[in-house]
Amino acid sequence: MTTRDRIAEKLTEAFTPARLDVVDESHQHAGHAGARPGGETHYRVHIVAQAFAGKSRVERHRMVNETLSAELKGGVHALAIHASAPGESAASALNPPYSPKP
Repeated sequence: MTTRDRIAEKLTEAFTPARLDVVDESHQHAGHAGARPGGETHYRVHIVAQAFAGKSRVERHRMVNETLSAELKGGVHALAIHASAPGESAASALNPPYSPKP
């Protein structure tokens, strides 16, 4: 099983996503820090799941990172996470409005 498949399997089990895309971007980082021959080091995840409703971007990232802790401690060098709840637009999930605290 590839690292990409393990990531998809773990995220599916943990969050039952309405949408999940796991992209291996390792080829774009060949020769850079963290890259290995054979790849499987750099990934981008787009996930839409009800589990993220009402959570901040930081909370969502922590949830995904915790689920993939073994992969992050192993061979995965970089993980770009785009996590949203159903009904959220991609723009609002990636760039929530800035609200300074009083």
